[in-house]
This record gives sequence, structure tokens and C-alpha cells, in this order.
Amino acid sequence: MRGTGIFLLKNAINYGSDAYITSDIKYHEFFDADGQLLLADIGHYESEQFTTDLLANLLEQKFPNFAVLKTGVNTNPVQYF
Repeated sequence: MRGTGIFLLKNAINYGSDAYITSDIKYHEFFDADGQLLLADIGHYESEQFTTDLLANLLEQKFPNFAVLKTGVNTNPVQYF
């Protein structure tokens, strides 16, 4: 199975959701929403980019005697112009 959650779209529609947020949707899968809800496709990197800050903050709070170092490397392969 792919990493996308599009396979749960019908469940979201059946539950009466207003919006469904997932990632890596194929072009024709957008038509499956059929105007019944807002379908948002956020990028893989975009959905995880704040995780390092959240984890670093959590580690700093839980382990104040340890040095927490975050990477400064941007691994997003998509460049926006």
C-alpha cells in the first residue's frame, strides 16, 4: 500500500467530514471527492517539517541535562519558484 491515506476518503465522506487532509494523491483520485468535501493534498516534507522542532523541544524539556542538536539540513527535494 502507498503512503497516502486516500484509501480512507470514502470513510471521511460517509462520516460527513468537511475536509480530508492527506498526501501524495494521484491526479484522478481528486475526482473521488466529487465535491462532497474539501480534499487537501499537503506535501510529504510540508507535513513533517516542524517535527524536528517539536521533538527537540520535548527532549529539552524531558532531559534538561542533555544537549539537543537539530540538523540544519533541508531534505525537501521540491523547489518552489
